[in-house]
Amino acid sequence: MLQLTQQLGSGEMRVQEVPAPMCEPGMVVVKNHYSLISAGTEASSVRAARSNLIQKAKQRPAQLRQVIESVKRQGLKATYRAVQKKLDAYSALGYSCAGEVVEVGEGVLDIACGDLVACAGAGYANHAEIVSVPANLCVKLPPDADLRLAAFNTVGAIALQGVRQSEIRLGETCIVIGLGLIGQLTCLLLRSAGARAIGIDIDPWAVAFANQHTADIAWERGDASLDSRIVQITEGLGADAVIITASSDSTDPINLAGSLARQKGRVVIVGAVPTGFERDAYYRKELELRMSCSYGPGRYDPVYEEHGLDYPPAYVRWTERRNMQAFQELIQHGRLPLAKLVTHEFAFADASKAYELILGRRERYLGILLHYDAVQPLLRRPVLIQEAPSRASSVSIAFIGAGSYAQSNLLPHIPPSQSLVRRAVATSNGATSKRVAEKFGFECCTSDASELIARSDINTIFIATRHDSHARYVVAALRAGKRVFVEKPLAMSLDELNEIEAAYRDARLQGFQPVLMVGFNRRFAELARTVKRALGCGGPVAMLYRINAGLIPVSHWIQDPVAGGGRILGEACHFIDLMTFLCGALPVRVFASALPSPAHLPDVVTATVEFANGSIGSLSYCANGSKVIEKEYLEVHGSGRSAILRDFRSLELAQGGGLRKSSLRTPDKGQPAMVREFLHALETGSAAPIAFDEICAVTRATLAIMQSLRERQAIAL
Repeated sequence: MLQLTQQLGSGEMRVQEVPAPMCEPGMVVVKNHYSLISAGTEASSVRAARSNLIQKAKQRPAQLRQVIESVKRQGLKATYRAVQKKLDAYSALGYSCAGEVVEVGEGVLDIACGDLVACAGAGYANHAEIVSVPANLCVKLPPDADLRLAAFNTVGAIALQGVRQSEIRLGETCIVIGLGLIGQLTCLLLRSAGARAIGIDIDPWAVAFANQHTADIAWERGDASLDSRIVQITEGLGADAVIITASSDSTDPINLAGSLARQKGRVVIVGAVPTGFERDAYYRKELELRMSCSYGPGRYDPVYEEHGLDYPPAYVRWTERRNMQAFQELIQHGRLPLAKLVTHEFAFADASKAYELILGRRERYLGILLHYDAVQPLLRRPVLIQEAPSRASSVSIAFIGAGSYAQSNLLPHIPPSQSLVRRAVATSNGATSKRVAEKFGFECCTSDASELIARSDINTIFIATRHDSHARYVVAALRAGKRVFVEKPLAMSLDELNEIEAAYRDARLQGFQPVLMVGFNRRFAELARTVKRALGCGGPVAMLYRINAGLIPVSHWIQDPVAGGGRILGEACHFIDLMTFLCGALPVRVFASALPSPAHLPDVVTATVEFANGSIGSLSYCANGSKVIEKEYLEVHGSGRSAILRDFRSLELAQGGGLRKSSLRTPDKGQPAMVREFLHALETGSAAPIAFDEICAVTRATLAIMQSLRERQAIAL
């Protein structure tokens, strides 16, 4: 399929072939007929992408601070790689479209193939021939719906939510500051609700358009008699509500709103404006200032948007989906004359011309539509990047999942080799698949992971997807006779782990020597191996491992009990594996306790791990600490020797009366060596770098931490 993409680094924009999305549970696959360019939002993205690096840094001071902090913690090389990855990526444009449903995912009950729908959501309702959208960001339309107008879905819901936040009533007066597309839509919605809509803008053309098509009356911001006009038209009362839909770095819109609103009136911010208002008017009038969040309740809530869990109407009457439905009903009943707002329409193949129009500002515009060739059938096929090499190879690899971690810590460390062929990349995002395949030299890209597992010319699968799919892909790959590398965690439950062990055993019974490797990279770190050598085999050791992990928002996918399993399940396995490696024995017993957590799952946990040779380890995972101290701190003591390892960057070794210190210029957490040793084992036919029983024991110990927290008792493994 074709999709419009741009690169953040160069600003290059093009319509290119990428893999069509798969139909996942809870999703709806739609063949686009129309998509709407949100000129304000998307133009800002394009201008930012086309700016130079210094300008980008000035535009994003928060991200610049993150880069500086990353250099301090991770080193210049790792930070450069992470930044370059973002600059090189193909990013999708667009977030409002309408079309025909061609596939429906499991669990979607109110939409069927053949239905017409309007869709919303950045990253979902893109400018592309085919899109995959969560059910709660998709509304069903009547068979005779005008899809040109239905494509206004997202901006219409944004405007409608702003009107709802204003609590405007029949016969009241509302001022709209900013008469771009959302401002004009807001005026139409106010008038359809029986309110008087007054528009204000600095642009004479926008004011003239509003006076002719959308508002009861509109004035230029520079009109010297503006205040007196408002006083006159409201009979001295002032506006009952003011909705700010402007985008500006100035505080003038919010100060103007304060001066024009009536006593105890409401000011609603929809657009991107500063909120550092002058206090006097807001104080004297006891004004109420409200923020309007995008399409409405449910926005940015993964439980609502991704998992499809609706809010009960009795408690949340207008969710983002119900806002979209209400907007579409207004269109269907002829209450919103949106056709006047369509100033331009382009064929999808000419999408770049639409953006040149916006950036060049040689013509005036509001609603800009892209129309698609909807006759073309849905075809899912790999997108060829380069011809396959003719040479024979002992290792032919494919990646399932290629997100931030894989691009920064796995793919760059795959060495060039005559015995290794890079076959394919599969991700849920077609643009990501394409860019990763191009950048790292793969033959093709796809969105169908099962196709890669089934291919006979691929013998090694790297799995770097979200945690909830790891076990499923591992089992499928082992049963297909593939060698497997999977990012941690290996499994999210004992049932999943048991299924993996069964698949591994079955492969051996069938005469195939399975290879399974988990991304426990820390045991491959240079300083960790130095600690291992220094301790020798002198007997049991005592280990203290403190992780200063820092906060992650509750809304992050790793905090989702379904998709991520929580931070302990997702990360503690790393640290248990390193302790297992250092003491040379498997974990046999676990006891854990935790602080209460605002997240769904605990992220401040202390666990005691006992090992088969008598060693003990104390693991403290803390999400509530200061960023000033190091992230990882490890002490190991045994047989009169001690080691202190800080952030895999500095090491202190003490024995007898001597203390030896060593350090690295940049942290080394072992990823390069881990990837090299795994691939070397495949090329030479030797055993995997980590024994299968160690991988399973570490996974069981990690699962036992969660069980111990639930049951408040020690868990024997």
